[in-house]
Amino acid sequence: MDDITHLTESLFADTPKGLLYHYTTLSGLLGIVNSRTLWASDIRYMNDSAELKHAADLIRGQVHERISRKQGRPDLLGRFVDWVSHRITNGHLLFGSSFRSHGNLLSQWRGYSPHGKGVSLGFSSEYILECADSQGFQIGKCIYEPARQKRLIERVLDALESQVEERLTGQESRERLHAVYADVFDFIETDLLRLAAILKHPSFREEKEWRIVSPVYTSYDDCTILFREANAVLVPYIEFDLAPVRQTPKLEHVFVGPSPNSNISINSVRMFLAQRGIDPARGIDYCQIPYRLR
Repeated sequence: MDDITHLTESLFADTPKGLLYHYTTLSGLLGIVNSRTLWASDIRYMNDSAELKHAADLIRGQVHERISRKQGRPDLLGRFVDWVSHRITNGHLLFGSSFRSHGNLLSQWRGYSPHGKGVSLGFSSEYILECADSQGFQIGKCIYEPARQKRLIERVLDALESQVEERLTGQESRERLHAVYADVFDFIETDLLRLAAILKHPSFREEKEWRIVSPVYTSYDDCTILFREANAVLVPYIEFDLAPVRQTPKLEHVFVGPSPNSNISINSVRMFLAQRGIDPARGIDYCQIPYRLR
């Protein structure tokens, strides 16, 4: 196993405990329960397209620092930065969906409660892992700490340079050298994309997010892609099956978000779930946060 594959595998080896919460809207709840699926979006379109940009910015910063120290191959590192910038929008495909360790966060209600329409769905971590394993998904704990992110990118750059050195004979022409670079970039792309999927800006650390991520696809033809409208773009997504071996999703707990009509909102959610054969083991609770969020 090469260094970067070993690195990404270790990052996806953490196992969540307790409940994992998925924040959504009331219409999202209807869709999730009726379809028995979650939407796993192309990570380029998650969080207003900022997800991969953060990883690219980290790479750019560490490359410039390495070049300033006269460390490594400047030509290789410069081409790598250009390649990463291009592949952000034109590379392989990876789809993900988000969970939180905390199901009642004010910051999340602000993001998911337009006009009092937010809910937080709690699933057991064991159940989500079971669903993920059956579909070839992995689950990873998002990394927010700048120092740890920096160390991870340094290891990526070390692995990049090591892979190049292994392929060189010392007699390469300029064209051959650049071809070697391109081969190595292609070789590490899958692992680099998986790593980038769990690197998040430190300002989001309160979320304590866990992310399920799909296998990496090299073509739109390799999976069934659907589209939804969001933020003036069409967002590609695939479906994550919440009942691969069951008739209904196994929902453990529900928080109803800030609402001007909390009692009837809870009652209608309870009736809807009961009609679909779902009785959350830990009940349905109101978030106890005043409706006026801002």
